[in-house]
Amino acid sequence: MTIELNQISTLFLALALLTLGTMLVRKVGFLQKFCIPAPVVGGLLFAFLATILKYFNLLSFTLDTSLQNLFMLTFFTTVGLGASFRLIRLGGKLLMIYWAACGFLALAQNAIGVSMSYIFGLHPLIGMMAGAVSMEGGHGGATAYGETLESLGIDSALSIGIAAATFGLVAGGLIGGPIVKYLINKHDLKSTEVQYEEAYSVESLEKPINTDNFLTQTLLITLCIAGGTFIGDLFSSATGFVMPGYVGAMFVAVIVRNIVDRVKEDAVHMTSINLIGDVSLGIFLSMALMSIKLWEVADLALPLLLIVFVQVIFVALFAIFILFRLLGKDYDAAVMIAGFAGHSLGATPNAMANMAAVTGRYGPSRKAFLIVPIVGAFLIDVVSMPIIITTINIFA
Repeated sequence: MTIELNQISTLFLALALLTLGTMLVRKVGFLQKFCIPAPVVGGLLFAFLATILKYFNLLSFTLDTSLQNLFMLTFFTTVGLGASFRLIRLGGKLLMIYWAACGFLALAQNAIGVSMSYIFGLHPLIGMMAGAVSMEGGHGGATAYGETLESLGIDSALSIGIAAATFGLVAGGLIGGPIVKYLINKHDLKSTEVQYEEAYSVESLEKPINTDNFLTQTLLITLCIAGGTFIGDLFSSATGFVMPGYVGAMFVAVIVRNIVDRVKEDAVHMTSINLIGDVSLGIFLSMALMSIKLWEVADLALPLLLIVFVQVIFVALFAIFILFRLLGKDYDAAVMIAGFAGHSLGATPNAMANMAAVTGRYGPSRKAFLIVPIVGAFLIDVVSMPIIITTINIFA
């Protein structure tokens, strides 16, 4: 027996699973501890249920996820609209070092994934799905690029990326604390908190959401989506290189944000932008996860675990022996390492949770809470996207 859900029914199911995931995250300590996203919880629960029902030949589902692309485009556009050069200047030299380190890590993670795919006899793009796509990119990156690769003929790319992102998310929450504890004890570090301008001081003074500013943000988002998808299609047809529409939308959004800032400083209302982005990401991930076919990746579980294990070891060594020194070898650097471990393997909420745990025990670090969210939330995609797109075109 097969149940076919149309576009609206599929959207309702995605929202229901997102709501269920949110409730479970609030009530289950393990999910809170490791900052597992609500859409991942709800979507994977449905995916497991669908797999069990299919395995016993009881029931199967056909879902219409055609709206998923719209929510994906919207999310990446809101990321770009958050990339204000004003905030980058606020972070100064340390932000640039941290940002550059994330760019290098994207290269290294792709190199590890692709090289290990040859060891296991897999297509190199499958290895890439366990690289920067799902490590630095998290579930959002795994879903977006997974669909792109499946359109290029790489079967189960989405499921592989989601599995790798989930493994990485848990690992990122586990290793941050121990690494920082080691650094603090070894170098006898202590918080020397000084006054430091808040990253979001401008946004914190914004007017509350109302119909006018919400409509303006919707107009900006749709402008960026339209312009970005057009540029992406034009670039792909002119050069032969694959450039998904969401990449173009994000980069157009970065340009639009900084032009608008010069014309009217408060035109971009980040409270509205973040709300739209959060809702879009939740629906986009929920739709993607509930439709993955877990039975297609069962045979790849061991290779994926080994690739992610190597990624975790590399992140830990790079953070301890290289990035910590580049950031100044002080307490702020140690706290930033906690954040780096979180979002380089999982997501920005992982990074914030890691840093909150460290500062709650050892003392505050405003520099870390300024730099890590700015890079982890949106700047990281600016450097990782070209690297991932180039890798796709090399091995496609």
